[in-house]
Amino acid sequence: MNESSQHNLPIVCLRLGAFLCFAGWTWVHFYWEGPYGVLVWQDSTYELATQFGISWDEFVGSGANDGFVQKWISRIWWLYLACTVLTVTVRKKSWIQMSGLVLGSGLLTLLCYAKYVGSQRQLPMFVEHGGQMLIPILLVMALALGVRHRITVITAIIALIMTFAGHGSYALGLWPTPGNYYAMTSVILGLDYPTAQAHLRAVGVLDFLICIGIFIPYLRRASALYATVWGFLTSIARPVAGMSWGLNYWGADQFLHEAVLRAPHFLIPLYLLLIWRKPRPTESPEFCPHSQQDSGVSDRPVAPEGSQSPTAPVH
Repeated sequence: MNESSQHNLPIVCLRLGAFLCFAGWTWVHFYWEGPYGVLVWQDSTYELATQFGISWDEFVGSGANDGFVQKWISRIWWLYLACTVLTVTVRKKSWIQMSGLVLGSGLLTLLCYAKYVGSQRQLPMFVEHGGQMLIPILLVMALALGVRHRITVITAIIALIMTFAGHGSYALGLWPTPGNYYAMTSVILGLDYPTAQAHLRAVGVLDFLICIGIFIPYLRRASALYATVWGFLTSIARPVAGMSWGLNYWGADQFLHEAVLRAPHFLIPLYLLLIWRKPRPTESPEFCPHSQQDSGVSDRPVAPEGSQSPTAPVH
């Protein structure tokens, strides 16, 4: 693997993760609607609207027309679509596009907060979306600072820990385990309820072990590898359990996006796995992952003046 690949592959992981995350949520907002109702259907929100001269009928709508809230929620998918495009077009020093992605991260954070409120403020519901909330910022950091910059790597580790700690809290039963966890486990693996529960408890323990192992130098690559595989499996579990040949479009319109928007759950660990990759014995030192490849230094080593080139044959 040459130096260019060592730089490009981690960027591709983050770019693809951000693209799929925004694309998945775009479909959710276009096909259904976002979960923002729990935030706006409140007396305090209506009181704020009245201060701007918006009446009750204009705010909530009538039987014939949508109100302000429905119109706003139905059109917000355009913002997610714009962020999806930005993940493809953004480049280093594209500061305006980077700012758009940062705002997109704020949009995802608002969405996850709405899901948190809708879950009766269960903390893991917000925490487990950490990878999705941070993936746009990770892409911006990787472009602006470098894929191996300390801040970029630390942010990626935080995103990984949030995702697996939130999932592990539910799987271990620290908070009420969602019914779809049991349903997916039973349908895919063919387990009864007690066995599915034991399986989830074991998985929850592993989730927290990964959060610890990612800090241990001798275990971090293995932890990132496990997180990549397990993040991928849990992402595709939704369409695997829900899709059926008997449904229109095999149910892809209802379940496929569930895997797509969870792409950061396995692409962020894959990014960490790539930057922590050990160089092969046949690779020259300048291609070591710890090299200053983001500083613009030439790939070819420069021999000291008057000395023999390191690539010159020895007679």
